[in-house]
Amino acid sequence: MTDRLAEHAPPDMAALREPRDRSAHNTLVLVVFTAITNLADGVIKMALPLIATTLTASPAAVAAVSMTLTLPWLLTALHVGVLVDRFDRRKLLWLANSMRLLTLVALLFAQFSGAITLSLLLVGGAVLGIAEVIALTSAMALTPTAVGPRWRERANAWITGAETVCNEFCGPFVGGLLVAAGSAFALGATAAGYVLGTVVLVFLVGRFRVPRSVDRAPESVSRQIGSGLRYLWRQRLLRLMALVLTVLCSCWGAWLALMPLMATTLLRLDAREYGVLLSALGIGGLVGALTVTTVNRLTGRRWALFADLVGTFAMVATPVLTTELWILAAGAFLGGMGGTLWAVNSRTIAQYLVAPEMMGRYSAVARLFSWGAMPVGAGVVGLLAEFFGMRAAFIVFAVAVLITVPAFLRTVTPQVLADVEEAKRRQLAEAAS
Repeated sequence: MTDRLAEHAPPDMAALREPRDRSAHNTLVLVVFTAITNLADGVIKMALPLIATTLTASPAAVAAVSMTLTLPWLLTALHVGVLVDRFDRRKLLWLANSMRLLTLVALLFAQFSGAITLSLLLVGGAVLGIAEVIALTSAMALTPTAVGPRWRERANAWITGAETVCNEFCGPFVGGLLVAAGSAFALGATAAGYVLGTVVLVFLVGRFRVPRSVDRAPESVSRQIGSGLRYLWRQRLLRLMALVLTVLCSCWGAWLALMPLMATTLLRLDAREYGVLLSALGIGGLVGALTVTTVNRLTGRRWALFADLVGTFAMVATPVLTTELWILAAGAFLGGMGGTLWAVNSRTIAQYLVAPEMMGRYSAVARLFSWGAMPVGAGVVGLLAEFFGMRAAFIVFAVAVLITVPAFLRTVTPQVLADVEEAKRRQLAEAAS
């Protein structure tokens, strides 16, 4: 009798009993959204400082405009993490894009009316920076809900590849071209990109607010921030990954800050050769995104993560050892590839281990450790280079990477990663039931 009823059940009832897996569809939507918005972010990071140069000749003032785009990671990330765990994550992505759009419209209006000022750029950069914190934290927390366990590694690889190519590689290049065509044109094209990204999110299928018990009284923001930090600190694997990532990202901040000066002085690279060096970094990131699944299958997740330690060491050590462009480019390539392998695997591990209701706060803390370490690394390398020389400064960062190796090997063991795979199997079983 039950079988006969099931046979004649209306299609919507059948769909309720056997929900369709939307992972492939949602992965495509998230990759397209990431590509469009990160391209726009990359354009903005190039365009706003260039517009600032038309208003002032002060290096400090132009640097301040650039800083407003990244400083919100240090100042607002933890609070945004709480926000992401309290509200619908797709609506927060819409909110972030609305903030971006309104800011660009205001800047565009000021540009057309001749009322653009440095103060307006600083305020606009800060709002855009906060919007980026909300968008990236919400997107990272939303992914495990939108994409099933079987698709996650692939989705994270594609999303990370889109971030790398569009934000770091294509965005600044396109931004330079757009600003060359006119500041207003650059702002208008970027605003159009955010509009398109907002429309793309309509096609995301699912519910993206973490369910909460009605019997539980809501915690204060400070208590929720504290619980997020304690959650990370009590998870040995996640804590180790966060601390190692702090060191690695400080090395990236140091390399990006000091390499322009070192390339043109000690290494004697011309503009074309320096472009090759930066291109090697971006190409390495793209190759990492394209090969991460194969690398994981051939070497295992442990050694794929370890590749970032090797790559970052190579990136900061080669300028100390040689002036040969091909060796420097190889080091940059390994650094870019290792960074992507780490990003994909660390995100995937977190999505298997972190509870959905903590994902926003975890994502915010993880980004705080990584993005927050980059300006610190840039500041430290500048001081070291000033007093001890540029090669000595890079030696310090190379040694810092080596110091993380024993802790990594002791913590990221085959047994620990077997527990991650067990968490993945449990999620697969829950999704199938």
